[in-house]
Amino acid sequence: MQTLYLLVPLAPLLGSIIAGLFGRYIGRTWSHRVTISLVFVSLISSIFIFLDVLDGNSYNGSVYTWLVSGDTRFEIGFLIDQLSATMMIVVSLVSLMVHIYTIGYMHDDPGYQRFFSYISLFTFSMMMLVMSNNFLQLFFGWEAVGLVSYLLIGFWYTRPTAVYANLKAFLVNRVGDFGFLLGIALVLMYFGTLDYATVFAKAPELTEQSIEVIPGFSWLVITVICILLFVGAMGKSAQFPLHVWLPDSMEGPTPISALIHAATMVTAGIFMVARMSPLFELSETALSTILVIGGITTLFMALVAVVQTDIKRVVAYSTLSQLGYMTVALGASAYSAAIFHLMTHAFFKAVLFLGAGSVIIAMHHEQNMQNMGGLKKYMPITYWTMFIAALASAGVPGFSGFFSKDVIIEAVHFANIPGVGFAYFCVLTTVFVTALYTFRLIFMTFHGQPRMDKHTRDHLHESPWVVTLPLIILAIPTIGAGWFIGPVVFGDYFNNVIHVSSEHEAIVKLGAEFTGIGGMILHAFSTAPFWLSVAGILTAWYLYSYRVDLPAKIKSSCAPIFTLLDRKYYIDELYSWLFAGGTRSLGTILWKFGDVKVIDGFFVNGTAKVVSLTAALVRRYQTGYIYHYAFTMIVGIFVILTFWLY
Repeated sequence: MQTLYLLVPLAPLLGSIIAGLFGRYIGRTWSHRVTISLVFVSLISSIFIFLDVLDGNSYNGSVYTWLVSGDTRFEIGFLIDQLSATMMIVVSLVSLMVHIYTIGYMHDDPGYQRFFSYISLFTFSMMMLVMSNNFLQLFFGWEAVGLVSYLLIGFWYTRPTAVYANLKAFLVNRVGDFGFLLGIALVLMYFGTLDYATVFAKAPELTEQSIEVIPGFSWLVITVICILLFVGAMGKSAQFPLHVWLPDSMEGPTPISALIHAATMVTAGIFMVARMSPLFELSETALSTILVIGGITTLFMALVAVVQTDIKRVVAYSTLSQLGYMTVALGASAYSAAIFHLMTHAFFKAVLFLGAGSVIIAMHHEQNMQNMGGLKKYMPITYWTMFIAALASAGVPGFSGFFSKDVIIEAVHFANIPGVGFAYFCVLTTVFVTALYTFRLIFMTFHGQPRMDKHTRDHLHESPWVVTLPLIILAIPTIGAGWFIGPVVFGDYFNNVIHVSSEHEAIVKLGAEFTGIGGMILHAFSTAPFWLSVAGILTAWYLYSYRVDLPAKIKSSCAPIFTLLDRKYYIDELYSWLFAGGTRSLGTILWKFGDVKVIDGFFVNGTAKVVSLTAALVRRYQTGYIYHYAFTMIVGIFVILTFWLY
């Protein structure tokens, strides 16, 4: 079985090397054949490992020792349990579908082989992250997915917008990663090891130990560690206020939107916090922080999605909002619900992203929904798969998103963490907003009268099978993945993997009321989330299918609110002025004062002036006249006697 453990990450790495280094020799066809085959090998291996874990077999061991420093060992190793096995299945399945989809989407792109190399390398990086058994390997995978995402977002590097987007993603993630690295450094400082099992076992010993982050202000060490680790999650999982990079990352090709923003990179932070549950359960302050940050991200990013007209940006802001749901679940100690929503979201969001890409192909790379409409009869497969994903995203009973989202809302309702009231308001209100923006996308894109030009309309047709097949395959778990909520969330699936304090009983209380899939669906019809979802869908239908003239009137009558949402609360402008502008101003000051005046003016030119003045002074006494030398000797003797007598 350990051979399979190695095969899961190394197979896509091999595919990346072959496509990247030898792609020009083996050609486009063999580049995608090799990478797809090796990702398929990774998926099959992950399935066998998953079945082995279900049989009760787990693994925690070192593969090799990278470095020894004193008593500290830095190792590469694997931790295979229910959490990592679940992530391996999700990542490898979505990655495989994206690889197949890429054949159709990127078939005319000159960087075809390079793109396959990048996405396979990304799969390897993500696998190393989720399979790690120590903080060193976790950080390696963490940085590797960040690096490859930088390459993928800026894949079309001739576009200034793509270069700006990947630089923005890189810099924002560096902010989060700096906090993450500090958290890992504190772990090493106080625990003396980076091994998960050892750190988790020793963690209760630090519950009373404090540290002065700012002199005079004492914090619990465990709280500081958890908050710093969560800062890393905020960057990687795009939580407010480090969320600004994700919408701009839509500048990359659509397949990476599904790969990075549906199931892999952006969920790394969610996975990490769930993995670190033995630490986070010891700090209520950290949990409360997570709860509030998640609530803000959930509601406020969903509101921005309502006014977007770019089809990919609507789905991008939807991703931000859904990641907020997962973060709220983590803050409420409902880790199993967060991972369950991570899984269901991966499938329905991948369908939405890939479906959006299918529409973009048909529309000759037009992404503005205002120029679409009436695509249903031209693209039936794309329409119905996206419609299924929209139902799941809106939380319609029976679909996967309903089960995972509903359990998060109820878990927050039962939670007792400070800030839970605010978070509950956010997640409940967002149900309506999610249904509104999701079906706004459906109605504007596929229903109503066609709004594209005649040339585009005459050439509309369904996408090729390499595009529609992944949509159909991913639509299946979009419908049925939620049916496993019983054993995954309320059962013993995550026993001895996720640790929840006895004081945080939200999932336990909710599990006591769980009456099965049928009972949960029937109960939903009498709850607020269901009726909010229905209200959101009906509102979208009324505004964007029945009374299509109303949105323009609402926009003009609510211009200030629309502008605020359209400008994304002016956060980008604030960051541009405060950080980018502030950095430029600081650089100007350092240049004009530090460089010109201090370094050049004082040290460089000043030294030359001192030497010149000294030389000019000394030259006055080197005249060749004896009485000048005698006078100099008398002055010298006078100075020496003065110092000697003094």
